Amino acid sequence: MLLRLERYFDKFADFIGIVTAIAMVLMILNVFYDVIMRYFFRSGSIAMQEMEWHLFSVIILLGIAYTLKEDGHVRVDLIYDRLVPRKKAMINMIGSVTFILPIAILVGLSSIDNAVEAYVSMEQSGDPGGLTNRWIVKSLIPLSFLLLIITTIGFFIKNLNVFKGLHDLEDHSLKSEIEALKRELEEQKKQLIDSDDKGDSK
Repeated sequence: MLLRLERYFDKFADFIGIVTAIAMVLMILNVFYDVIMRYFFRSGSIAMQEMEWHLFSVIILLGIAYTLKEDGHVRVDLIYDRLVPRKKAMINMIGSVTFILPIAILVGLSSIDNAVEAYVSMEQSGDPGGLTNRWIVKSLIPLSFLLLIITTIGFFIKNLNVFKGLHDLEDHSLKSEIEALKRELEEQKKQLIDSDDKGDSK
């Protein structure tokens, strides 16, 4: 049951990651367009320039939740890295309940009024030609912390499963990533050698 719940939360977080990746691509294209127009055609659009930081806001706000699922947030690893997976899972569970959830709830609730006010007043850019409907990006603040609350629950369940011994803790450290890359390169090298040997045998 808990493992199934973990998979559902992981799929939900992966969907957030896909949306964030799309926003990243759109922002890169937007910046590329702005640079080309500004430096080659001596032209530009205030709306497109403002769209850059709107998309950047989407990336940051939605990326918070996805990064938690990938356990990619910064932590002091001097002690944590030396612990066994069960103790790591315990620290993660305590940290998510003690720090992440209260802050996410506080910021999420306190930002709702700001988004509603922007919608009621139909807040828009103060620059001529700027973007309208600024409430859309402001509404992402409470939404992003709601998503963070949901992924925090999934993060807690994942670590609870590790604590109960249902599966191992995923290692997202730099050392682990390097080792995984080395293994992948070794496998590719082995496949190339095998394919060459088959070619020679023919």
